[in-house]
Amino acid sequence: MPRPTPSSGPAEPFTPLHFQLVLLRRMADHNPELVETARADLGVSVADMREANRRWQAMVRSPRARAAVSRYRSVLGAPERTLTRRIGDMECEALLWPVPLWPDLRFEVLLSPQGAVWNDWLIRAPGAPGPVLRTLDDLAPWSCTVDEAARAFAPARPLEGSAPTRWGLAFTAPDASGTPREVRAEFTYGLLQRWTLTGRP
Repeated sequence: MPRPTPSSGPAEPFTPLHFQLVLLRRMADHNPELVETARADLGVSVADMREANRRWQAMVRSPRARAAVSRYRSVLGAPERTLTRRIGDMECEALLWPVPLWPDLRFEVLLSPQGAVWNDWLIRAPGAPGPVLRTLDDLAPWSCTVDEAARAFAPARPLEGSAPTRWGLAFTAPDASGTPREVRAEFTYGLLQRWTLTGRP
């Protein structure tokens, strides 16, 4: 896999590899060890990851920035799959791209009927087996997506995240002894990062 060059100018293409580094950079605050392992697997440095994030933020904030969906297409190429999702009484388009770091996941961009990006995060790939989530011990970092945790421990209440790429869920899940515990789980780009107990058994 080609290695991104930190010193490269703006003419260098921003590739799917760079995009994976952007995802990792946002996850490093919660799981630096996992990010370090993933970064080593990709053969890139900390400086490479920071530079990729800097370039991505520059693209997003540029006065001449493309529409969000056009930016994803320019970086990730043609979607692997395009699906129709129904939200209430509206039909929305979902664009899915593979993410080599997580072969069983896909990066999903959900579009409104008018073509605006409503959501962009990691989901389980269609047809891929999801995790078995029964107790708190099953909630390991990077083990599940927002939707999977919400379904496994329904009813779950969405919480506002600390940044645009972060989400939270509040729910009740049993610990190893079977005792129900109140939990706050935090997700980055839709992937579980950590959870904390918020109440007494």
